[in-house]
Amino acid sequence: MVQIGYTLMGEQRGPKDLVVDAILAEKAGFDFAVASDHFHPWVEAQGHSPYVWTVLGAIAQATQRLPLMTYVTTPIIRYHPAVIAQKAATLAILSDGRFTLGLGAGEKLNEHITGDAYPAVDIRHEMLIEALEIIQGLFDGGYFTFRGDYLEVEDAKLFDLPVTPPKIGVAVSGPASCEIAGRYADLLIATEPKAELIELYQAEGGTGTDAVGQLPVCWGPDVDACTELALELFGWSAGGWKLQAELPNPVNFEAYTKLVRPEDIAETIVLGNDPQKVVEGVKKFADAGFTHVALVQIGPDQKGFCDAFTGVLGEALRAI
Repeated sequence: MVQIGYTLMGEQRGPKDLVVDAILAEKAGFDFAVASDHFHPWVEAQGHSPYVWTVLGAIAQATQRLPLMTYVTTPIIRYHPAVIAQKAATLAILSDGRFTLGLGAGEKLNEHITGDAYPAVDIRHEMLIEALEIIQGLFDGGYFTFRGDYLEVEDAKLFDLPVTPPKIGVAVSGPASCEIAGRYADLLIATEPKAELIELYQAEGGTGTDAVGQLPVCWGPDVDACTELALELFGWSAGGWKLQAELPNPVNFEAYTKLVRPEDIAETIVLGNDPQKVVEGVKKFADAGFTHVALVQIGPDQKGFCDAFTGVLGEALRAI
């Protein structure tokens, strides 16, 4: 049975709201929760972007059962991987082992803010490999030194390290990232229901059995209103990953969104309150071999969405 998760969408919710949302998701019976790690929202209409690590620390104390995961953190520019390792280890302790560290090569939207150059994707992948070696080296315990082409660590040790370090997931979109995931990841992360991603991951040596996908939903009684809201807050998603990785600021995504039509949104986002349409979206991931799917509720009505999950929506999804 596919595990159904809830997305803590920091780009559209403030820090206190996200903690309340996590409590609602746990009470509603979601199997896990994922949290985005952004410095900027995708578009200014979303209006938020709190520091996810502080939020997750609060959520770890406000919930008891809900597994948590970053979806995803970039450990190569905005953050140094040694700091990521320290944050992840601390959160794993605070959550009593409920935390999984999701990592990826990132987007210019969030990484350019330090003023450092935003490198081409092949360089970002090389940097991600070094970051993964650093994080895993620190998770092994003891003092650790690493000198790579892009990243360095000197005599670093995590003094608060859980008995079992967090599992590491790597976000993939093609052969190069699948190769990295196959070498370093305990699980695979993707936003598209493509079986070939899992196959490539396994062909590159990936032994993890979990694959986590994500499905955007705008749940509500009025399909037209849902379409309008999704277009305003999520129209940027129609451009696909190559565009999402390269645009530098929310205003650029807003400019792109003006070109997106309602029918474009309807192709990638579930609109309205028909449980079977959500089931169809999740089933695409399940049929491709994904074991976990996190739903993204677009807009402010997170309580209504969680209430639906306790009823007809959750019942329909549990039958997959």
